[in-house]
Amino acid sequence: MMLSVLLLALIVGAALLLVLAPLRQATPEDPDAPERGRLLAERDRLYSELAGLQEDDPKRPDLERRAALTLRGLDALPPAVQGNPRRTGRLALIGVGVMALLTVAGALTFVPRWQLAALNPGEAQNVQDVLKLPDLRRTAERTGANADYVAWGKAAFDSGQYDQAVTAYGNALKENPRQPEALRRLGILLLTRGEQTGQQISDADAERATLLIRTAAQLAPREAESQLLLGFALARYGQDEAALQALESYRTLDPKGRDADELITAIRARQNDSDPALRVYAANCASCHGAAGGGGIGPSLRASRLTREALKLVTVNGRGAMPAFPNLSESELTGLLNLMEKWQKEGE
Repeated sequence: MMLSVLLLALIVGAALLLVLAPLRQATPEDPDAPERGRLLAERDRLYSELAGLQEDDPKRPDLERRAALTLRGLDALPPAVQGNPRRTGRLALIGVGVMALLTVAGALTFVPRWQLAALNPGEAQNVQDVLKLPDLRRTAERTGANADYVAWGKAAFDSGQYDQAVTAYGNALKENPRQPEALRRLGILLLTRGEQTGQQISDADAERATLLIRTAAQLAPREAESQLLLGFALARYGQDEAALQALESYRTLDPKGRDADELITAIRARQNDSDPALRVYAANCASCHGAAGGGGIGPSLRASRLTREALKLVTVNGRGAMPAFPNLSESELTGLLNLMEKWQKEGE
């Protein structure tokens, strides 16, 4: 019971922080307002036309392509300067709260692959998801059902409509504050709010956001996104070892997922500066066995069951397609073997 009350308090606090942030700052001019307005109007016009067409209408592919291009144009603009504080204040005062505009579509980015990057089938799906949002929202607001709010939140989050995602997930969590998907996504939106507003997140806000993400990972440790977002949250505050464990768990749960690759490489690069064994590994092994030993062209070292002596023989003499490394010094070889044994234990 106490945990549910604590989670509910965190959720309410996170939603209020996301909504009331614009009230605490002045409203500077937005130099991109004319172009942003033009693109938004074009987006709305295209969505309106698409909504009136049948799925097999021959005009649909061209309209979807133009809509995707428009979204790309919006995505390329710098984050919008928070404006219209009068409207924001009115919404906050009448209790609508999390309905305040947090961002234009695609402006908030915390995993690069979740951002529109080029025309591809995924962009067409993005357009389809956005078109579904009005119906999903109306259904959720009419029924008040938890499942309907979650469905609305998922479609909004996945299509980059983060203001709607906050509203939908916030309402879902009021009904059940132990929903991992809603907890971790609300947490990451709070944690990355500074990237959208240009404000540095406070330590207290960061702790609340990280707690939401940690709680989600505890509730659903076998869900890949739980481990991915936990890894990103931990890495932001220098907890590299814990972040790597979470990110490696993500790659184990989702072997085809590539969203953690760049962050794992960056963390390993930081560690290589102070760890001689990692420097040796990065120079000789990472290109085949992966930046964190998870496998690539070569097998996973974390899943290996070879003894220390067998690892030494394979490293020094090679085996099959693997080249030999007879020129490693005794200290380099010892450090490398210690590292591989450590990874074997972590992979158990």
